[in-house]
Amino acid sequence: MSRSKHPSHKELMSKVASIVLAGGQGTRLYPLTQTRCKPSVCFGGRYRLIDIPISNSLNAHIQRIFVISQYFATALQQHILETYQLDYFRQSKIQMLCPEETPNRPSWFKGTADAVRQNIEHLDTAPVDYFLILSGDQLYNINFTEMLNFAKKEDVDLIIASIPVEENEAKRMGVLKIDGQCRILDFIEKPSDPKILKQFSLQKEFLNGHPILHPEKTHYLASMGIYIFKRQALFNLVKEQGDDFGRDLIPIQVKKGKAGSYVYKGYWEDIGTIASYYHANLALTRRENCLNTYDDHNPIFTHPHNLPSPLIQDALINRSIIGQGAIIHAKEISGSIVGVRIKIDKGSIIRDSILLGTLFNNSQALQHAIAPESYSIGKNCILEKVILDEGASIGNNVQLTNKDNLKTFDGDGIFIRDGIIIVTSGTKIPDGFIF
Repeated sequence: MSRSKHPSHKELMSKVASIVLAGGQGTRLYPLTQTRCKPSVCFGGRYRLIDIPISNSLNAHIQRIFVISQYFATALQQHILETYQLDYFRQSKIQMLCPEETPNRPSWFKGTADAVRQNIEHLDTAPVDYFLILSGDQLYNINFTEMLNFAKKEDVDLIIASIPVEENEAKRMGVLKIDGQCRILDFIEKPSDPKILKQFSLQKEFLNGHPILHPEKTHYLASMGIYIFKRQALFNLVKEQGDDFGRDLIPIQVKKGKAGSYVYKGYWEDIGTIASYYHANLALTRRENCLNTYDDHNPIFTHPHNLPSPLIQDALINRSIIGQGAIIHAKEISGSIVGVRIKIDKGSIIRDSILLGTLFNNSQALQHAIAPESYSIGKNCILEKVILDEGASIGNNVQLTNKDNLKTFDGDGIFIRDGIIIVTSGTKIPDGFIF
């Protein structure tokens, strides 16, 4: 039997390296980014946001992954080193890159494109034909093999993954205009002029097959911030002026031609605000329009906690996710995520909340000045629409319900964003506190 001339899936993806841009400061996700970078933020009760792009790359059999970090880089690097150990991921190599001061350049990255530019000598060591550029703070389950096959078939220098969005989202993203062959005709970053934006509106029939929540509204084709570049095209492009891909360099490449769009028809979410983070987490409890974490063939990898299954006693639990090592004596938990190692005492009610618990083990917790017994919510508490950050603790008879219906609030260890209460990492709420 003659061997097929077509490359196998693994052979095809061996010609691609991922670049994960994980340097975001995450100011709009504050106060969750008070002590960590955005890709280090916990998601779904057990993952960190950085796990999504790395897992999608590993599931696609990409063998070389570069993670470029900047803010609070040490904790992010520690998580990656402890999670993606070489004995399990033998065929893949993850290389972490941080700002380096040299005689030829400053140390701080000025934007996404500048981060790639300043690390070009490291990227040049990868014997690949294509570079897949990813963000460290997005949620998706994408088959990157399909995207690469599309890039090879169209023989373009740049592929931009895109998705239909409504007007309010289009104004904060890059929007595209494409032809019938998905070649990009025009691109504009964060359009604010309604007349210009209108020129990019999609026909209703374009939305067929997409998971659209409001098909009656006008939609626009937006960049997901996921790119595939031919090797030399990327190296040439970062020589151009400009520090950001979306704002500066993507428009230059589109004008050069040979740019196409891979129109994605699945779930995607950019974790840009507290509201988007909150809703993306709680969507997991409904399993509707959310990240698929139950795909055995494409798992989301994360740090193995080696903890016992949760212990639940005399609690009414509905539509919730309970993390490993949790001990639950609560009266009621509904529509919520209870993270790793959380302890909830008798009589407490948790509704529509995200309790991050702690991803630290006891020895790590002590290094971070968080006592192991502090991962707890006391007796007879009521928490509604709350994000309890890692290592925070709640005393007895505490009520966190936003009783004054505030949209925004900044306090000592307690914040409100978009009507959502956030208790910051390490904060201890005293007995009887009502807010």
